Amino acid sequence: MRVGVLTKEYPPEVYGGAGVHVEFLVRELRRLIEVDVHCWGAPRNEPGVRSYEPPKELTTANPALQTLGVDLEIAQAVQGADLLHSHTWYANLGGVLGAQLHGVPHILTAHSLEPSRPWKAEQLGGGYRVSSWAERQAYESADAVIAVSHAMVPEMLAAYPFLDPARVHVIHNGIDTTLYAPTRSAGLAGLAERFGIDADRPSVLFVGRITRQKGVAHLLRAAADFDPDIQLVLCAGAPDTNEIAVETADLVETLSRRRSGVSWIRKMLPRPELVELLTMASVFICPSIYEPLGIVNLEAMACETAVVASAVGGIPEVVDDGVTGVLVPYSARAGRQFENDLAAAVNALVRDPARTAAMGAAGRERAVREFSWPAIAQQTVELYSSILAG
Repeated sequence: MRVGVLTKEYPPEVYGGAGVHVEFLVRELRRLIEVDVHCWGAPRNEPGVRSYEPPKELTTANPALQTLGVDLEIAQAVQGADLLHSHTWYANLGGVLGAQLHGVPHILTAHSLEPSRPWKAEQLGGGYRVSSWAERQAYESADAVIAVSHAMVPEMLAAYPFLDPARVHVIHNGIDTTLYAPTRSAGLAGLAERFGIDADRPSVLFVGRITRQKGVAHLLRAAADFDPDIQLVLCAGAPDTNEIAVETADLVETLSRRRSGVSWIRKMLPRPELVELLTMASVFICPSIYEPLGIVNLEAMACETAVVASAVGGIPEVVDDGVTGVLVPYSARAGRQFENDLAAAVNALVRDPARTAAMGAAGRERAVREFSWPAIAQQTVELYSSILAG
């Protein structure tokens, strides 16, 4: 069996959970089947990986149109695959057209849904209508749809009521618990010093893109009510728009005037450094307002760090409330209450190191037991086989 995996993100150009998912899924799939990867960006040296840049004629076009240009090239290039598997709307239309052109099945993994992310219009303008159209084409024609959490299924069926529930399959995201594991190297003190982190004070860590979805503004307002000795380490980059970048900078500046211990790392760190920060953190925080699963919580749990997270989407399928962390209810109409509750949850955990340590240990055990990539790859190959068998 030869499968074409279609994705925008692939190492070393990975900036979000979908890219992490594809990276590890492909690694495990290759132990079982032949896999060709079609991705965006600079040329890769990895065998079986082909990358694409938007056509030069679309250099100044809306990003959504650039995406369609890449998808057209991918659709032509996937000839020879027995099945296509696309990830996110950026690659979905390549899967739709490639399947029709070459007469092969197409399945997609839903890492998020465009109808559930109206704030994307702030980033894409009219391109948001184009991205929504492209995603809809994929859901209309896909031979199977993979949801990364059970919580996504009703959301998916509500967004696309024409979708036959029999075509929907739940296969969770995973975690490599050998790469993500508690790590305290000799260089940790230097890492902390480089980013202005006091290793003798408790710290709360956020890791993610600067986008409405991740709830960064809620976190920065909540942090004003963290206990005075708690540090906030914000590992946040890749802002969706200049406006969001400016807004975030203003909130960080306001918070820094009110309290000490605010460290903002404005780039995505190499994995070894990220793992050390996850290990060093007293608490990991995930204030997302929308999250199909939230793989970053798994990364923190695998590093034996307790989690405070919003109870949205698939996060409750990862974070066991009261066991591996604390879940905080979210409502768009009660943003201030959400921020108050985030601060209260963080303060309660940091004040109780024994409870926090127990949650960290339970989190790693859960990550190892329930979210291994080999099991996820096996489930995926079984789905491929069932689709090809007709």
